[in-house]
Amino acid sequence: MSTIAELTVPAAEFALRHTLEVIDDLGVEIERVVAHDPDHVMPYVWFSGDEAALAGLADALRDDPSVEEAERLTDLGGERLYRMHWVDDVTVMLHLLTEERATVLEARSENERWRFRVLFPERDALSRTYEFATERGLQIEIQKIHRLEENRQGRIGLTDAQYETLVAALERDYYEIPRGMDMDGLSDELDISHQALSERLRRAHRTLVEEVVDIGGPDEGR
Repeated sequence: MSTIAELTVPAAEFALRHTLEVIDDLGVEIERVVAHDPDHVMPYVWFSGDEAALAGLADALRDDPSVEEAERLTDLGGERLYRMHWVDDVTVMLHLLTEERATVLEARSENERWRFRVLFPERDALSRTYEFATERGLQIEIQKIHRLEENRQGRIGLTDAQYETLVAALERDYYEIPRGMDMDGLSDELDISHQALSERLRRAHRTLVEEVVDIGGPDEGR
């Protein structure tokens, strides 16, 4: 079954270590990740921050040993889009993560670490990638693992009824403090009994909690 894993690696082992060290409060997010084209790995990067944070960005990128070349494409004031050409070490690390036909869905910097969301075709592919990376000394950590159901509408294990109930609860401020709608009102809205609503919410919450706390090595919970 396909799996989405949230992985982190130190910035020192990947990209933009110098830039993240010299500029405080700088947001970095990949616009698009090309997994299998060695000439265009993570070509577009958004940098965000206040005026002070962005003032020295060009100089920081010029001095960053992970950057071969950086070209500014767009300046939106608090955000700037760059086309990046990375040194080989960055390219090799990303290909290591995607060797098992994986696709990087998201990559961003966070507290001097890079956080990736990677889609693996199967759970064993994640296990092999983790073992391959750690054997080569990469400090990779698996933060979360989400199993994709064969039916995409399953929403990480939720049934359609559970998903629709959670959406209705959110839209009607059931989770707000104070609540905008209580259990009785929500059960009337959904045309189900109070007990049925309570059981549906409890099962949905359990499913979500099990997804969130699925943290650790790739073999945990198998």
